[in-house]
Amino acid sequence: MLDFPAPDADALEQSSRLVALMRDEIAAFGGWMPFYRYMELALHAPGLGYYAGGMSKFGAGGDFVTAPELTPLFGQALAAQAGEIMRASARDMIEVGAGSGHLAADLLLELERRDCLPERYGILELSAELRARQREMLARRIPRLAARVHWLDTLPETFSGVVVANEVLDAMPLHVIAVRDGTIFERGVALAASDAARAFVWADRPARGAVLDAALRLPLPPGDGVGGEYVTEINLAAAAWISAWSGRLRKGAMLLIDYGYPRDEFYLPSRACGTLMCHYRHRAHDDPFLWPGLADVTGSVDFTAMAEAGFDAGLDVLGYASQGQFLLNCGLLDCLARRGPQDSADYIRAAGAVQRLTLPREMGEVFKVLALGRGIDAPLLGFASGDRTHAL
Repeated sequence: MLDFPAPDADALEQSSRLVALMRDEIAAFGGWMPFYRYMELALHAPGLGYYAGGMSKFGAGGDFVTAPELTPLFGQALAAQAGEIMRASARDMIEVGAGSGHLAADLLLELERRDCLPERYGILELSAELRARQREMLARRIPRLAARVHWLDTLPETFSGVVVANEVLDAMPLHVIAVRDGTIFERGVALAASDAARAFVWADRPARGAVLDAALRLPLPPGDGVGGEYVTEINLAAAAWISAWSGRLRKGAMLLIDYGYPRDEFYLPSRACGTLMCHYRHRAHDDPFLWPGLADVTGSVDFTAMAEAGFDAGLDVLGYASQGQFLLNCGLLDCLARRGPQDSADYIRAAGAVQRLTLPREMGEVFKVLALGRGIDAPLLGFASGDRTHAL
């Protein structure tokens, strides 16, 4: 039995309504729905999905803590790179999936201090509930700068400047595949037996189309080892999203920050159960069918695939590094030094956050930063040391 705090009655009711919607969709699919669609509904079904519902998601009172909730030092260091890109392109900025709004506030305050404020700060956010929280956060923290912020429903037709996407790619709907004795299957969702504890079960069918094509290009183990199968994910949605940006980005760069690996490290035989993970009340588990809509569902990023998607669409790969190295290159320790005396309680707390952001056993190595762009000729600050583009 999982040691999780039970959802309250309202949350369970929301989840039950989402389950009913999913049941209808599975029936419409003929009894089998690709996991890609299940994950899309679990996260984004209007009014019912995880990011579309009204529950707290970020920070101590939510399900997980992202770097901007951990400390403003993350945004302050990131601002150094964002400012450099804007000076080389245009004073315009877009943040994708702004979460609580903390990163937007931190970036704008630091860019103001650096005399490099963007003329406009766009937030591409699909969740109406999160938009409302972001507006409240920005009005409270940066009232004098909030007028620069506007919200976007779709990608802009054209754009020059800097795009920031922190922990966005990992939450894009994934295709799940299973390899058994050299045969590739796509993993989908079917209805469980009427007396089962869960509403849904995994169901496989032979992979085909774009999923099979993508799988055949990967260094997949044959699935004939212990347990008899190899399960992993393919993020076709993220690759398509990056390709779509390429047609719009005239000059500037995208900074993609997430947890993941280059391809040679992603599809290891030892990672036979894949990277799919759910987060609920600061507990991680691997059952996406537990309380649909109440937990975040994510997967690690294949950064080689992301770099290939950008390069194939005409973008330049401007750098790839661990988050820890990137932030240190961007002056994270200088930002820490501004916190005041080293023996003060504030400095000690901030120093602890810096350790979490940079140490290999914490977020420093697990998270990576990939920069893709066009028309940026000079090397980027964040990759001045420790660039691992060769590992892609």
